Amino acid sequence: MAAIKAHEADRALARLDSAYRLVLIYGPDAGLVSERASSLARAHVDDPSDAFQLVRMSGDEIASDPLKLVDEANTIGLFGGRRTIRVSPTSKPLLAAVEPLLTTPSKDAIVIVEAGDLQRSNPLRTACERARTALAVPCYGDAARDLVGIIDEMVRVAGKTIDRASRDHLAGLLGGDRQTSRREIEKLLLYVGAEKTVSETHIDAVVGDTAQREQAMLVDAVFSGKLAALDLAQAKLAGEGLDPGVMLGTVLRHTLTLLKARQGMDAGRSARDMVAAMRLPYPRIAATEVALANWTTAKLMDAVTLLGNATLAARRDGEIGRAGATRALWTLARLGRPTARGE
Repeated sequence: MAAIKAHEADRALARLDSAYRLVLIYGPDAGLVSERASSLARAHVDDPSDAFQLVRMSGDEIASDPLKLVDEANTIGLFGGRRTIRVSPTSKPLLAAVEPLLTTPSKDAIVIVEAGDLQRSNPLRTACERARTALAVPCYGDAARDLVGIIDEMVRVAGKTIDRASRDHLAGLLGGDRQTSRREIEKLLLYVGAEKTVSETHIDAVVGDTAQREQAMLVDAVFSGKLAALDLAQAKLAGEGLDPGVMLGTVLRHTLTLLKARQGMDAGRSARDMVAAMRLPYPRIAATEVALANWTTAKLMDAVTLLGNATLAARRDGEIGRAGATRALWTLARLGRPTARGE
């Protein structure tokens, strides 16, 4: 079996066994998939800027014509030397293009296939995991310790320092996509400028709460019934690589918070008092008070059940779960429309 655990990925790619002539790099963290594919591709050619050594191919085109990949993999370079073929992600099946290379691997080129979140039973993933000539590499969102390592590395390379409290604060604000996290850190270091120490003041001024702020927009759109705002917020988060399970989890946590507040209101407390106890940022206070007016305890309990089932489905199957997440959020948003509109 040529499958590895997520925590083994960097070490396996850094010292890639010469027996592996095809590497499948997959997972929900698109930024990490791209970063690892790029590093591996550049490491296996003498000149990454040479289009004959580092060949980029469209996954969509290969899916439509599987023989293209086989032909390219068996092409001998004009001037010899090592070659790498990097295949971009596609939602179309690639097994027909990859299978011939698993049984008869290229002698002159290494093939790197990028893919999204593939479930365990996916034919492409299964074939690569079973082949002796291929390696399947999973990529999941950065754990807190991974983000800390990235922060430390980038701050050190920039010639600056950051204390532990500030570093942990920054890690808590970054999202699950590695490329997005790196862009936020680069922006922060540019803002710090000539100063030698990165502080929480710098972090709050530049990074702020980008990931959480966008998730808050999603949550408020759901519970206020604003479908256009929901569509925009969901598109932004998906574009940043946020896993649908994480997205649903954020909404579920707020649902439970609203349920507790609504139960307090049922016991005689005012909506203003319950919202004040949540310690929300000022812009979200009004939206939350409106949500409590529109959502009854029974509706919120139904929402908890719906979100729980959708979250479980998202964890079991990334592709199906993504569609289920969208369906669940839009169902709730329709329920969240103000009853005064008669909808």
